[in-house]
Amino acid sequence: MLDRSRCESCHHPLGLRDLVPLGSYFASGGRCRFCGARISPFHWAVELAACAIPTIAAPIAPDALAFWSACLLGWTLLALAWIDWTDLLLPDALTLPLVLLGLAVTECRASYQLTDHAAAAALGYLMFRLAAWIYRRFRGRDGLGEGDAKLMAAAGAWVGVAALSSVIFLGAVLTLGAAITDALWRGRGLSGGTRVAFGPGLCAALWLIWLYARA
Repeated sequence: MLDRSRCESCHHPLGLRDLVPLGSYFASGGRCRFCGARISPFHWAVELAACAIPTIAAPIAPDALAFWSACLLGWTLLALAWIDWTDLLLPDALTLPLVLLGLAVTECRASYQLTDHAAAAALGYLMFRLAAWIYRRFRGRDGLGEGDAKLMAAAGAWVGVAALSSVIFLGAVLTLGAAITDALWRGRGLSGGTRVAFGPGLCAALWLIWLYARA
């Protein structure tokens, strides 16, 4: 169920003046105006990333369709990365429409590639479901969630079969780098049992590869 945005500390509903990207954070001194609790800098970092998406896409996209496709893809992936980083969850409400949107954009931009991208969506999903089954079979616990598989289906729908491996490789590199950085920042080590969000790395890899290879 959708609800109004609220302060994470006092849970007071936020008004329009509290939701202006970047502006609200700095105008309030980085604190909730109702309870005075400090607002995590993570929020303005996400808002800055949202503003950066069209800024990066504009000089690269060859036409309006490519530009708005890059923006919609980037903003949706940013939301998925944020949710997965904080809650280890990739909601169907975002991943599944992203599959359909990827196929729709492919149909509009290069209809002859639609079969390839549809096959890549199925391949991406099945690869990750198989990897998850193998991991659970031999390690006795979940290693990849079904949300990761659905995100890979979306990746396939956007980039096609040939680029799918690049998304996985770059996503893995970015995920490992983020996990090591986070562990060093928090002063703790990594182990085989450490839970790491794979989604943010995959999201960044998908957007970059689609933007620079397809735009």
